[in-house]
Amino acid sequence: MQGIRIRHRGNEPRVHESAYVAPTATLVGDVRVGPRARVMYGAVLDAEGSHIELGEATVICENAVLRASAATGTDQPVVLADHVFVGPHATLLGCEIGRCAYLGTAATVLQTARLGAGAVVAVGGLVHARTVLPDEFFVPPHNLAVGDPARVLPPGSPEVPDAIRQVGFAAVAFGVDAQWTDRISRYERSAEVRVAEFGAHADDEVL
Repeated sequence: MQGIRIRHRGNEPRVHESAYVAPTATLVGDVRVGPRARVMYGAVLDAEGSHIELGEATVICENAVLRASAATGTDQPVVLADHVFVGPHATLLGCEIGRCAYLGTAATVLQTARLGAGAVVAVGGLVHARTVLPDEFFVPPHNLAVGDPARVLPPGSPEVPDAIRQVGFAAVAFGVDAQWTDRISRYERSAEVRVAEFGAHADDEVL
């Protein structure tokens, strides 16, 4: 099976003959599924104006979302090396995942983050934008990893707001340069970026 394959911005998914893509998984645009990779039911891999690449024997579980982007003017592909495991309901946005990394159920990795070989993001963990995890680094369940070098903050830590502010998330994720305190303007402009980017899907073609 090769799932639901959609040509987007002139690019169409490529699936290795030894890979398996479940019939309800959706591959959009320049998605490259490597040898013996497995993409399970309900997963969505959306390359937008960039690309997504799955290495050999990489597993994408049910209802995971992988989304690349180039909307900020900087290419933000999603690149997974060999033997990566992505758990159900995980979200990966414009990030790079090293070989044999393990992302548990509902783990999230944000734009331009990089995970080293064998890194683990346990259930519900979040790796914020621009964060770099060394090889075999462990993010405990429901904790936040942020920065380079990475530090881990537990839920409810008073350090979380300042750590996120320092990342400059709106700039890296949306290309929006706005004051941290000007939230309404920042969110309005961020939404407009995605409105423009996602508008390109009007010309998509199901293959």
